[in-house]
Amino acid sequence: MAKITRFEELDCWKEARILTVMVYKACEAEKLAKNFGLKDQIQRASVSVMNNIAEGFTRFSSKEFRRFLDISQSSCAEVLNMLYLLEDLEYLDYDELIRIRKQGEKTRSLILGMIKYLISRK
Repeated sequence: MAKITRFEELDCWKEARILTVMVYKACEAEKLAKNFGLKDQIQRASVSVMNNIAEGFTRFSSKEFRRFLDISQSSCAEVLNMLYLLEDLEYLDYDELIRIRKQGEKTRSLILGMIKYLISRK
């Protein structure tokens, strides 16, 4: 396996990027677009997933990287949690919610896998 030298090469970051775009596009829906607080919170959480992977990757130790990955997976859980509120408020189409939820679960799973990998390398 080739050594990864850029955060853009990480599968978890690639999937986080997809999740973030999905969230931003979903926020264009009329009901959600009008709820500035909720829209802002889910957008910030999704961007946090991406940002923390990138920031952690550039740290000088795998311990620091793991810490940022943990923040990232927590932000991903926040997005997943907020999707239940969007579902309950009927702010988004159910099929779209399911697609975003699946992407969030996939992203979080990859982040957790990266954490486990880094722990196993000790």
